[in-house]
Amino acid sequence: MLGSQDLIVGLVIVVVLFGAKKIPELAGSIGKSLKEFKKGVEATEEEPAAPPAAAPSAAKACASCQLPVQPDWQHCPRCGASTG
Repeated sequence: MLGSQDLIVGLVIVVVLFGAKKIPELAGSIGKSLKEFKKGVEATEEEPAAPPAAAPSAAKACASCQLPVQPDWQHCPRCGASTG
């Protein structure tokens, strides 16, 4: 767990490395980056999902388990029975 002493030491190190004038600029750029990231995530979530592919009209069913199978499949993925 981080204690108050750890946070103070970390703050002192940051001030020494970057300088007191640079800290607000760094905080602002981090805030802008997070805001842009959130916008990107929200835009991705709002995109509509692709419509499901239409089942081919020539689809056949497995003789054993009645699972719809593609015409070019040789075996049923559920039970392994031959579809040919």
